[in-house]
Parts: sequence; structure tokens; C-alpha cells
Amino acid sequence: MTQVLPQTTPIVIRSIQYRDLETVERLCEADVDRDREHGTTNVEKPAKALLFKPLHGLKKALSLVWAPSQQTFGAYLADQDNQLRGMIRIAPFNRTRSTWRVDRVAVVPSAEPTIESLTEETPEPSKAPPKLSLATVGSQLLRHCFEKIWEARTWLLEVDVNDTALLALYRQNGFQPLAQMTYWVLAPEQLQDIAEREPDLPNLLPISNADAQLLYQLDTAAMPPLVRQVFDRHVLDFKTSLFSSLMGGVKNWFSHAEAVSGYVFEPQRKAAIGYFQIRLCRDGSQPHQAQLTVHPAYTWLYPELMSQMARITQEVPPQSVELASSDYQPEREEYLERVGASRVAHTLMMSRSVWHKLRESKLPMALDSLQLSEVLQGFKPARKPVPGRISLLRTWNQSTTDPKADVSMPPHQASNTDDSVRSNNPLLNLPTPAEFSDPPQEGPCC
Repeated sequence: MTQVLPQTTPIVIRSIQYRDLETVERLCEADVDRDREHGTTNVEKPAKALLFKPLHGLKKALSLVWAPSQQTFGAYLADQDNQLRGMIRIAPFNRTRSTWRVDRVAVVPSAEPTIESLTEETPEPSKAPPKLSLATVGSQLLRHCFEKIWEARTWLLEVDVNDTALLALYRQNGFQPLAQMTYWVLAPEQLQDIAEREPDLPNLLPISNADAQLLYQLDTAAMPPLVRQVFDRHVLDFKTSLFSSLMGGVKNWFSHAEAVSGYVFEPQRKAAIGYFQIRLCRDGSQPHQAQLTVHPAYTWLYPELMSQMARITQEVPPQSVELASSDYQPEREEYLERVGASRVAHTLMMSRSVWHKLRESKLPMALDSLQLSEVLQGFKPARKPVPGRISLLRTWNQSTTDPKADVSMPPHQASNTDDSVRSNNPLLNLPTPAEFSDPPQEGPCC
């Protein structure tokens, strides 16, 4: 008897719908729990922020009437036989949408068939549905995003260095290491010790949209050229629109949080040399999250800005502070080690360009294989050129001005041509040389 192999239904990539929110939430919670079991913690990096909060419903409702809300959300699902197999979360990284980030790729683990689950209809384990791996589903989700988001020139993501499966998936799809990120945690006792020092910041100013140019110059100077090229930030990225302010206020109200920011102005150079932003949790349920940017020539600002942020945290319930540092900021890591901060996570920032280089050697008409004679062959005329009116007029002028020119023309055609030329051109209608000759002499009378 011939054994019929089961046919695998292809995976369909589709956009997320409202009915999928519950399933996606469970998938994201299971994914975060798996990371906690491996020892990784959820810090401020966006790659771990996968849970769909109740705020998403408000944002989805506003997207029906306001287009800017659609620019901050994007998720695609892998569907097979009306079952969720995986998901991917993406979002634009900058305001021009030239760089997009991949928040996370998650795959639903397929259940292995057991002996108790095998029935008479499926007596052999080979007839069970095949297990879908992370590399298979994840690659299809990534490729779909690369083709769907046509405006993205560069893709950016962060992955934990201990997650070998995700590292292999991203490397397989063309992502290369860009920078190494380290996440630190300062305990409340350490913050209290830092807050005892009076910060020396005479030119600490609040941030507004008028300072976007100064913050852009500071951000440009604080990172290497390769990272700056991938981020592709502009002055517009440091401005806050009215819609973003409203959404940020609603989000802070739901999460009982408050954002405090400021920058240090250098009056002699007319430039910003330091910037900080700290997101305070007023109910003490979550740790505070801080962002810090310091000009490489003013590294002495690290103790001053940390003291300023530590003083701000004393006004809310005691909680730890989380902040990040990269491998191109050794002064920050040295200061955090000196004050006793703890390393809690180590991630790898990876990027991928969408421009592909063609291999000319495999093309059927490669430029290197063409010879010079074959190139010049296309410039040769295909047939003998037909003379035009300009060339005929030039030939006639040459015959009239040069008496030695031998123009072969029958006598009757030449006479007809002279008559037509005289009739058409009044300037040439002159008497013939015979009319100017002397009259004939009369003979003597006989």
C-alpha cells in the first residue's frame, strides 16, 4: 500500500487584528518568562517591550481618525491553518522613517507528539504536523518586513548575547554587529549616597522644541560615524509634536510615571554638552529609567548629572534606577563601576542594510566580458545616410561659385533648374552676359 505523505499548508503572513490581541499577549508573556528563566531582565531597551497594554486600544482607535498614530505601531503574524505560529513587532526608529527597528521575533513552540496523543488515524509519528523552528518562521517574518516596508533603508535591533537562537536567526538574515550595550542598575542606597553631593551645574536649562538643534549636535558628537549613519537622526527627531505630548501624558497617567529632563549649555561655544532624562515611577511599582548623553570632551559631567538625577529621585518613593552604556562610552562605564552599579544585562546591537550588491560576474551580459570592438559596434550606422536638402543646397552653391566644379547634369535639366532658380529668387533675375555685349557694327552703305 502506497503511503501518502501529509501536505504542509504554507505559512501566511498577515497584519495583526483586534481578535489576535489576546493570543499575542499570551505569547509575549510566555516569551518574557522564558527570558527571565535564562537570567535576562527587562530593562529600558525596546527589544523586550512586547506586551500590548490597554493603551494600545486607545492608540488603535485614534489611528482611525489621525494618521500620525499609525507610524508608531506595526506587527505581523505568521498564520498556518488558522493557528498563530509566530509574530514580529517593528516600529520606525527615526522621524524620517529611513531606519526601522525590530522589537522582537517570537515563535509559538510546536507541541511534540506523545504516545498518548497518537490515535488510530495517526498510528505513525511521521504523520504528525512538522515542528516549525524559529529559523523557519522568523526568517519568513523578517523577509516579509523587508519587502513590505519599502521606505526603510536600514534595520536595527538589540538581542541578548545569551540568546543563541535569536543571534543565529538575525545573522542568517544579514544583520551585523554594530555596538555592545550594557545595562546597569543603581540601588536606592547608592542613589542616596550620590544625592548627598551638590551638583555643579550653573547652566542647567529645561528642554523645549527651540533646543532641538543643540540636542541634535550633541547627539551627533556623542556617537561614532557608523552608529550615526545607522541611526540617521535629524533635528526633527528631537522635537515633540502636540500629538506625541498628548499620548505621552496619557501613558504617564496610566502608568503613574513622570518624565523630567534637562541639558547643560556651554555659553562660550554656544552648544549643549550634556543631556539627561529620567522617567520616575511615583507609586514605586517599577524602577526608574534614565537616559544620559554627554559630549566626549566633557566627561567630567557624569558625576554632576548623576547627582542631579539622584536628587530628583529622592522626591518619589525609593526605587532603583536603570540606565544603559555602550562600548564606545568607556568613561561612563568606568564611572558606573566606581559608584558600585550592577550589570544586569548585556546585549548586542545589530543593523542590516536593505541595499544588495549584484554579482556582475554571474550576469549574462556582464560589462567586464564586453570587448572594445563590441562596444563600438553599436555606434556604427545601420544603413547609408540619405542626403537632405541642406546637403543638396551646399552642392549647388559649390557648383555655382567654383567654375572648375564638375557637376554632371543633363543640359535640359540644367536649363530647367536655372529658370526655376531665377523665377524663385528675384535677386538672381539679372540680364545675361549677352545683353551687355556691344551691338553689332553696321556695315558701309552700298
